[in-house]
Amino acid sequence: MAAATQELERFVRDALAAGASRQAVESALATAGWAPDQVRGALAAYADVAFPVPVPKPRAQLSAREAFLYLLLFSTLYLSAWHLGSLLFDLVNHAFPDAADPVYRVRSLGQSMRWSVASLVVAFPVFVFLARHIGNDVARDPVKRLSPVRRWLTYLTLFIAAGALIGDLIALVYNVLGGEASLRFLLKVAVVGAIAGGVFGYYLGDLRKEEKAP
Repeated sequence: MAAATQELERFVRDALAAGASRQAVESALATAGWAPDQVRGALAAYADVAFPVPVPKPRAQLSAREAFLYLLLFSTLYLSAWHLGSLLFDLVNHAFPDAADPVYRVRSLGQSMRWSVASLVVAFPVFVFLARHIGNDVARDPVKRLSPVRRWLTYLTLFIAAGALIGDLIALVYNVLGGEASLRFLLKVAVVGAIAGGVFGYYLGDLRKEEKAP
């Protein structure tokens, strides 16, 4: 696959250097069976400027610093989302107690809530700080949006959020069919849906914004 990509890039470079228009190159590759996304990607590697030879665009480079920042950013995101959900679950359990819950589970609510609050107090500000710091870096150098670490972790986050939403809906339908959709259960379903849906919507919108950017 890598060899085919290199061959495509070499063809595009040679065709543009020979004076072929971008439309002609795209049409020829489409006729040859290349996927439109591959063709657009290969053409996007060169700037559309008047110059005797094709001018390459800058490409994002994988660096240890970027990997550290993005791994820490998404780790604090996951930690914040998990403990926010845990805290809201505990509040629901406290507001709508279940007589069938054992005593030890009721007594552990306070400790669980303290852990969640402590985690949010530490992790969420770190997430906000890193998000603003990375956002400023990208604003100064837009090519950093193409960071492979960022794209992989973004799609991983979308996968996790989508999985949570699907599992949430499955649990809802299962309990509704069994006649066990209590207010306490519905509130927990709403908590998972709001957190996972918010994360999914934000990062999906971010990817779409990236695709529309020049």
